Amino acid sequence: PQGGRYQRLHMPSRIGAGALPRVRIVDMGQQPRRAIFAPPLLAAITERVQRGEQCLVLLNRRGFAPVLHCHACSWKSDCPHCSAHQVFHKMDRSLRCHHCGAASRVPRACPACGNPDIAPIGRGTEQLEEHLAALLRNVIVEPQGRAARVARIDADTTRARGALEEQLAQVHAGEVDVLVGTQMIAKGHDFRRITLVAAVQPDGALFSSDFRAPERLFALLMQAAGRAGRDAGYVAAQGQPPEMWLQTWHPEHPLYAALRRHDWPAFAAQQLAERLGAGMPPFAHQALIRADAKSQEVAQTFLSAAADAARAAALPGLELVHLYPPVPLAVQRVAGVERAQMLLE
Repeated sequence: PQGGRYQRLHMPSRIGAGALPRVRIVDMGQQPRRAIFAPPLLAAITERVQRGEQCLVLLNRRGFAPVLHCHACSWKSDCPHCSAHQVFHKMDRSLRCHHCGAASRVPRACPACGNPDIAPIGRGTEQLEEHLAALLRNVIVEPQGRAARVARIDADTTRARGALEEQLAQVHAGEVDVLVGTQMIAKGHDFRRITLVAAVQPDGALFSSDFRAPERLFALLMQAAGRAGRDAGYVAAQGQPPEMWLQTWHPEHPLYAALRRHDWPAFAAQQLAERLGAGMPPFAHQALIRADAKSQEVAQTFLSAAADAARAAALPGLELVHLYPPVPLAVQRVAGVERAQMLLE
């Protein structure tokens, strides 16, 4: 690294001499409309499960659907305390805000116009689990001769004490054939019989306003891929190499090209070149000053006053610092509190 603050340690091969999974990119633009699972991916999962192997499906959004929506009047399940939607959780028929925790029952009809036809929009892990269980309901696992089992691990299924340990034990014991979950299942777990990992909706981070989002996505997908084929002996006995499947609308994106080769240095070089051109860290320094208040006006006024005070005090090095005007956060209100921020560069 240019600054000399970090040392990169190379680990060129997997422990146990196992091969890294082959990365398969699925162009969702070429798949049937509204398909949650591309037919080739579903076929690959089915084949693995029939042979007694395990699969892992990653979706970084818990709940059944991100929002409930009324098509008649455009009402959405907004949180009354936050600038965010309440997420629909089908299991307990609740609407829950993942920012402040506020929960309410699902209304029988639209609260705004009385339309009984309100529907979920988008997908969460709960919906993915339900859909996949329906698709695999006739799949028989050999040699046991039993029906395929789908399970889900996320923040909702692991609330109770000991729940996470119990669910992981079921995966390790081979009682689960397909595990659906959020990033909490992608990191650090040593699943010995998982040979296929699939990320079904990873594209959101490619176009995030946070310049670090692609870096975090690449790390997450690299870690998720590392759950497949950890037992070289088991993989060799099965006769088919481990795989990482990615469903994307942007198959030519450089991030996925680097991931296909498991090439972190190439991805880092591409990101550093982008950041150099845009004057972003590590080639510049940034800081966010945030303020919470009862109103957005008070929060922004406070930040403006802090910037004025810095200029009035003629702080050393101020000529090298650009102070941007205060703006609301992306999620402006949480638990009834307004949030603003000011960028220093």
